[in-house]
Amino acid sequence: MKKSSVLSVACALLMGQSAFAQSTATAVTFVEDPAQGYTFNQFKDNWFISAEGGANIFFSHRDIYRNTSDRIAPAASIWVGKWFSPVFGFRVGANWLQNKGLADRADSYGVLQGEHMVNGKFYKTKVNEFGPQFSAMLNLTNWWCGYHPGRIYNATAYVGGGAYWSTVKTYKNNGESDGWHNGHDRGISLHTGLINAFNVSKQVQLYLDIRYTMINGHADRMYAANTNNHDLAAYLGVTYNFPKREWTAPVVPVVAEVQDCDAIEQRLQAANARINELDRQLRDCLDRPVTTTVQNEGPLATIYYPIGVSRLNNVDHKVLGAIAEIMKSNPDQKYVLTGWADNYTGTEQVNARLRRARVDGVQKVLVNNGVNASQLDATVNNGNLNDMGEKFVSLDRAVTIEEAK
Repeated sequence: MKKSSVLSVACALLMGQSAFAQSTATAVTFVEDPAQGYTFNQFKDNWFISAEGGANIFFSHRDIYRNTSDRIAPAASIWVGKWFSPVFGFRVGANWLQNKGLADRADSYGVLQGEHMVNGKFYKTKVNEFGPQFSAMLNLTNWWCGYHPGRIYNATAYVGGGAYWSTVKTYKNNGESDGWHNGHDRGISLHTGLINAFNVSKQVQLYLDIRYTMINGHADRMYAANTNNHDLAAYLGVTYNFPKREWTAPVVPVVAEVQDCDAIEQRLQAANARINELDRQLRDCLDRPVTTTVQNEGPLATIYYPIGVSRLNNVDHKVLGAIAEIMKSNPDQKYVLTGWADNYTGTEQVNARLRRARVDGVQKVLVNNGVNASQLDATVNNGNLNDMGEKFVSLDRAVTIEEAK
């Protein structure tokens, strides 16, 4: 193998390995990975608004005497909130509760005139509670299972507090209702609950909110010492999420998984073996002694003739004139003139005559140009000059001029 061929193959293999390494390197991509943690978005992001309605039931120590179904009352809320991260958020809003209970006296707070007594000594009450509320929220699903934008269900726990102002019905002297008026009862509340939210789309959630509230107010709606009362409510609600709705997670590099490492390793080993073999061949080639080939020198000149022609033309005379100058500058050198004819055309007699006529004509011109006749040996050869076949017969019609050995 030639040195240049060995070097070319070795370079090709090395470049192939380099290209393979580069193609592997470009397979690295960078993606957001929520499993690596979260970044807090700007204050303008991840806001929402919620509206909900449902039912509640009020508990105090005398309410056990009133049927449970008779104590169920409506409730509603509206909220505006923001998520600071996929786990932590807050909301502020307003809540309305209608509480139904019992009182000991007919003139007690919230007593409904004209209502029948319960158990012969308790009077039914109805009170509307209005007030601002605040909740701190913890998304349990994202906390325990990690943040996933496409998740359908999310469970959120919350705790908070607020205040309530009350309204009650008043009555005229004739017993007719005068409508709802300020009940002059203010209470502080604490609440906790669980929101079960289902994503209808990226913008909209439907949810079920189960909430417990403790309200500090008048005992059994009487003008007595304050006491803590309890309320349990269930709300069905809808939430609209304002953009931006998702979260920006840390960007991490991801390398495409190689499907068949064994096959790639085998190719690499084969390439390394091939490189080692080429390297060995290159070293052997470089260490091999250089051999010189001696090539036989060709004729000093060759005069060619058309078929059947032995006469020299003007160009031939000029060539022979130049050759004569060389011969005269080397008077001690002998030269052999050989006449040739092709053996594919003509008869043997014609070809013999052409050989002789051609060589004699050349000798004559050289002598006429001043070459000593003793330097010239005019001969003929009955074979073919090139012996390359009938297609090359034009190369066999010639006179060769060679230095004598």
